[in-house]
Amino acid sequence: MKSILLIGQSNMAGRGYLTDVPPIYNERIEMLRNGRWQMMAEPIHFDREVAGVGPAASFASAWTQKHPTEKIGLIPCAEGGSSIDEWGADQPLTRHALTEAKFAMESSELIGILWHQGENDSLNGRYKAYEEKLTRVFEHFRKELALPELPIIVGQLPDFLGKQGFGLSATEFKEINQEMAKVVAKLDHCYLVSAEKLTANPDGIHINAKSQRQFGLRYYEAFANQNNVLSPLSDEDERLAEIYGRETTKNEKIYLLSRDFALGKIDFQQFMERFGAVQ
Repeated sequence: MKSILLIGQSNMAGRGYLTDVPPIYNERIEMLRNGRWQMMAEPIHFDREVAGVGPAASFASAWTQKHPTEKIGLIPCAEGGSSIDEWGADQPLTRHALTEAKFAMESSELIGILWHQGENDSLNGRYKAYEEKLTRVFEHFRKELALPELPIIVGQLPDFLGKQGFGLSATEFKEINQEMAKVVAKLDHCYLVSAEKLTANPDGIHINAKSQRQFGLRYYEAFANQNNVLSPLSDEDERLAEIYGRETTKNEKIYLLSRDFALGKIDFQQFMERFGAVQ
């Protein structure tokens, strides 16, 4: 099995509303939870009670379409509200992410890192030190994981920041994006993903669910082609429709039935009737 490490702050962890987009269930996409690989279900992260849709599910879905006989595992380690300093070499978030990644590598091949962070550093001139700090973060992860050529996909900050709500203070997001581009330009196997035309939740800082799905496709495009994605993809809606329209497998149907029964959405008799129909 292949695996992907998810790090950064809340827009990697995901704050898109779960009810705004069709769910993604795919038995070939798993997530690391409590030391075990489990079938992915959103929210993938639980850094906050309000965790929701991030870019990872659509990234993984696009990956499975191109690798129909393989599984991919997601390693959720992003933390909402974290600054670049909190991803320093000796910081708890970094130590935790490395521990999880190394544990996952016992049963999977780590093939990449998805990174999204910077909102917390988009003010008070913090961008001036961002290039140096981000470079050190990426170099440290590669060194500690003994994977010097590990691909790192870097999502830019969206242009709805600095305008309203909780995003009002993030006025220097353009400068952060410029510093990200410098890091990507100087590090091999590091690729940039555009946040152009992504839209926000009403809070003005978090990417909404539909846009997160689009963002995940862009992350995958950069990963698959080993190149920057500097604008929206022309066929994002068509790709998402294909992901949502995928036929549910027997195992997935059983999982969904069990979930609905556990949540009290169906009673035991309904569960048994539907379970029999799946068999």
